[in-house]
Amino acid sequence: MQFAFTEEQEALREVARAFLGEHASSEHVRRAMASEAGFEPELWKRIATELGWPAVIVPEVYGGLGLGWVELVALLEPMGEALLCAPFFSTVCLAANAMLQVASEEQLRTHLPGVAEGRVLATLTSTRADAIGLAARRDGSDWVLSGVEHHVLDGHVADLLVASAREDGDGRVGLFTVPADAPRLSRRPLPTMDQTRRFAELGMEDVRVPVSARLGPDADAAPALARTLDLAAVALAAEQTGGAQRCLDLAVEHAKQRVQFGRPIGSFQAIQHACADVMLHVESARSAAYHAACVAAEARDDLPLAASLAKATCSEAYFHAAADCLQIHGGVGFTWEYDVHLHLKRARAGEAFLGEPAFHRERVARHLLGDPA
Repeated sequence: MQFAFTEEQEALREVARAFLGEHASSEHVRRAMASEAGFEPELWKRIATELGWPAVIVPEVYGGLGLGWVELVALLEPMGEALLCAPFFSTVCLAANAMLQVASEEQLRTHLPGVAEGRVLATLTSTRADAIGLAARRDGSDWVLSGVEHHVLDGHVADLLVASAREDGDGRVGLFTVPADAPRLSRRPLPTMDQTRRFAELGMEDVRVPVSARLGPDADAAPALARTLDLAAVALAAEQTGGAQRCLDLAVEHAKQRVQFGRPIGSFQAIQHACADVMLHVESARSAAYHAACVAAEARDDLPLAASLAKATCSEAYFHAAADCLQIHGGVGFTWEYDVHLHLKRARAGEAFLGEPAFHRERVARHLLGDPA
């Protein structure tokens, strides 16, 4: 078996690293963090028009590149290394991903071209299939949505919401497209520990959308939502792998430069062991993420198992790498001038996003025991 990226996939990663190294440096990250939107619109425009990243998994017939999840994972790893502040994950890995799972041909033609061109920012309101905060009821030719979702990624800037809601009567899950400027819809940005990624609280009070806004056939969309979130977990695992690798690089670089007792601290066995331990975690995370990407690309039935394995492994590896990197830096690692504390905060926040490691380990155990519920 060949577990390696192709020349084209490697070229995609090289271009991504070169671009992010120049346009998403530590200085750019801090400037984006301080902005109201949480990202730089001009940078997003360049990403969309020059690189076409929002179009990566969008089929060519809808104006996309028609690539798969292996290519997406190859792209997300450098993004995680750079702590990219952009609405990529919400728009591509959540919203576009959800529409591709369930939307009709007409709905895809309506929504995906704008996403692929980077003109439309979108997000998915629910990131846990067992914690849906919205309810929907049918009223004539409309659906009426009400409720609150507390942690919606980039919900404060999204132009289009893919809202998951429990339908009155039979309790089925429906996915609905809701314009962000819909009447009686409120959005409130939330203060979070990780300033490189923004969340918002969304409130809907009898928000009306037409019947055509319900994505896909008149059936329970719960399986489609579950698959969407599994694929998103694979994407997040790849991003976390990139962040863990960057923490390892920062730790090794500092260990070579910092001198104590007349010698670089990297010459001390304790520091060497710490770096070796981080490397082991990073390689384990990379293996789990790449395996899950292959499973996703092949649309295999064991995607839930692979996604949970990757999410649990990569979340813990990223936090372990960031914490050890901070220890190697000492107190200076938590000062504003260093990137270590930014990775530590994103790693901690990423553990909870899309399900904590304990949740995914229990899910893996259930699958192994033949109880995937």
